[in-house]
Amino acid sequence: MRGGKDPGRRKAADEALAHEITVIHLASRETYGIPRVHAELRRLGRAVNRKRVARLMCERGIQGAHRRRRRSLTRSDKKARPAPDLIGRNFHAQTPGTKLVGDITCLPTAEGWLYLACWLDLATREVVGYAMADHHRASLVVDALKMAHGRAALQPGCITHSDRGNEYTSAEFRHEISQLGLRQSCGRPHE
Repeated sequence: MRGGKDPGRRKAADEALAHEITVIHLASRETYGIPRVHAELRRLGRAVNRKRVARLMCERGIQGAHRRRRRSLTRSDKKARPAPDLIGRNFHAQTPGTKLVGDITCLPTAEGWLYLACWLDLATREVVGYAMADHHRASLVVDALKMAHGRAALQPGCITHSDRGNEYTSAEFRHEISQLGLRQSCGRPHE
């Protein structure tokens, strides 16, 4: 006997606690994992060890919902030579139309994924150009850049900074940058 307790009583106490854990887990629509189940038990006034909750949940195969890892859209083109980093982590600008940063995000919809490309002016912190499509090819970021150029009165030599994704290192995007008289800048890869 451990701690002077009767093994039968310990088993009965574990069964009762397991029932409470199951009820909490089901009430959370099976999303709560060990930390949240333990916190809920404590909130309800049950002084119970977290390791005990973990053991009982594991024994009964009770698991919380796991967050999906966010998919990165950045696919580097290994053959393309990225532009130099012209902003060096200085995400500020004094004058509008001199520094833009761009990115793409994916949005789940009832019909599938939609991709949104945006260009943000670092002086005003406003989105000055955007485009949306069911793909994230180079034409998406080019369309967003054309909108920014038409709306934001970009200065000659304006820096357009982005990641090293293949949309931004493509020949199509580089050609558009050159046509509009802008300068391309790519961030350094994460260390």
